[in-house]
Amino acid sequence: MSRPGRDDSPDRLYTVTQGRSRSASDTPFDLVTLVVAECEPTRGMQSEHSAILRLTQAPTAVVEVAAELRLPVSITKILLCDLHAAGRVSARHPYTAAVPDPDILEQVLVGLRNL
Repeated sequence: MSRPGRDDSPDRLYTVTQGRSRSASDTPFDLVTLVVAECEPTRGMQSEHSAILRLTQAPTAVVEVAAELRLPVSITKILLCDLHAAGRVSARHPYTAAVPDPDILEQVLVGLRNL
């Protein structure tokens, strides 16, 4: 039984990644990393690379790219690492808001209770 959208052809995945099964350990990509294309697709480029460049003209999360390509996230990360090494995409981590100081929150809570 196969799941919808799952690529059951391991030969294709092997070919797409040129035999690699993992991205580099220092990869800048995790599931929520935003990927932005730095150039347009060019002739002769691997079809998956071209698709990634088209998908990431606006910031797009790695997990969204994988879903659109219908590829496992691990394979998508390998492809993104190739494009990143060539300077064709950039990785931007989502902005995380600074956690407020607990003492300030406590003072606000006390102030609200005093109202």
